[in-house]
Amino acid sequence: MNIYVLLKRTFDTEEKISLSDGAVNEDGAKFIINPYDEYAVEEAIVTRDAHGGEVTVITVGNDEAETEIRTALAMGADKAVLINVEDDVDVRDQYTTAKVIAEYLKDKNADLIFAGNSAVDNSTSQVGHRVADLLGIPCVTSAIKFELEGTTATITRDIEGDSEVVSAELPMLVAATQGLNEPRYPSLPGIMKAKKKPLEELELDDLDLEEDDVEGKTKTVEVFLPAEKTAGKVLSGEIADQVKELIDLLHNEAKVI
Repeated sequence: MNIYVLLKRTFDTEEKISLSDGAVNEDGAKFIINPYDEYAVEEAIVTRDAHGGEVTVITVGNDEAETEIRTALAMGADKAVLINVEDDVDVRDQYTTAKVIAEYLKDKNADLIFAGNSAVDNSTSQVGHRVADLLGIPCVTSAIKFELEGTTATITRDIEGDSEVVSAELPMLVAATQGLNEPRYPSLPGIMKAKKKPLEELELDDLDLEEDDVEGKTKTVEVFLPAEKTAGKVLSGEIADQVKELIDLLHNEAKVI
């Protein structure tokens, strides 16, 4: 079984970030595997162990992503592909990333593709959907349970306030979310083995793609940090007085009514 995992390198959400000239300052910033992609890596490994096959991790970015790729290999993935676009294209654009990945996968006979449900840096939740659409295969998102019997997958999806069970035939793409599994930590032997596992590095030319073929569909106008939260107010006194004070605050201070 050919199993692929879409992997993204993201900022560590536990760390404080800073902005410089309208962009995130990467100097000194800590990067990690996108947490939702960790669920995807784990589920791919579990599926391979149960049904056989090979797990390949795919990343679109530059050489700096090798650390996160090696982490996925240390977790248990068999090999990895880094599609190195350097500064040729803007990988922040979801169309661009999906187009590059789909072009790589189009002749790989992928049985299963796992992806994170979203990325914690921009949370657009688009790349997996776009890849599936370009490949013409089913896409099931928000997966919290995955079962495979033969070529039929049964997936439990997390939906607002409830869950939903759907099934689809392979090949397909499954977008993982929190609750699907508990990603393993790379072991010391796994880390040592990861150093020797295959990491193929490709460029746009290797995929017969030109920059114009993957030109982004969006443009980043501005990046800014959210406003700092101010302390809340606690109203006291009789209920009628509190209501009057609340209306006054909403009208004159918050200016929402």
